[in-house]
Amino acid sequence: MPIYLFVSVCLMLILIVPIFYFRASFMTKTVQYQNELHKFLIWDTAGQERFRALAPMYYRGSAAAIIVYDITKEESFQTLKNWVKELRQHGPPNIVVAIAGNKCDLSDAREVSEKDAKDYADSIHAIFVETSAKNAININEIFIQISQRIPVIDAGGGSAVKGFKLRGQPSESTRERTCC
Repeated sequence: MPIYLFVSVCLMLILIVPIFYFRASFMTKTVQYQNELHKFLIWDTAGQERFRALAPMYYRGSAAAIIVYDITKEESFQTLKNWVKELRQHGPPNIVVAIAGNKCDLSDAREVSEKDAKDYADSIHAIFVETSAKNAININEIFIQISQRIPVIDAGGGSAVKGFKLRGQPSESTRERTCC
């Protein structure tokens, strides 16, 4: 049985869409990358300006952030740039940033060119993927790309990302110590 490294990654999702109330919803997503399972612990913080003051409590300790904008709304792309500045100034120093241009299924109504968004992502060393949440286009792809950039966990615990190994059978010493 293969040994998988199970990595829990705290990730913040800033979704720049109209929302009439604020709540940070929590979800998980697990992807397999090479011989590892990466479990993403996702805080969706709804990237509205009026809630900017609350964002640091969600991105503190995050290994990655996905900032989502709407390709059919230029204003959302400009707002994304403000969130990137905020994250770079106040977030963890080595946070992996991914930019997701959502609604790629509505490319006829596009206001933000893919080239402009890609050029911006390249300029800040961020991952860039166009997605469709509605049609599940490139959702796994963005998580796989983040997995490729997450720091490797060393045996000495030098990485900020915590993980543990899953093995097929517990060791003999573990079995002897348990009561049941």
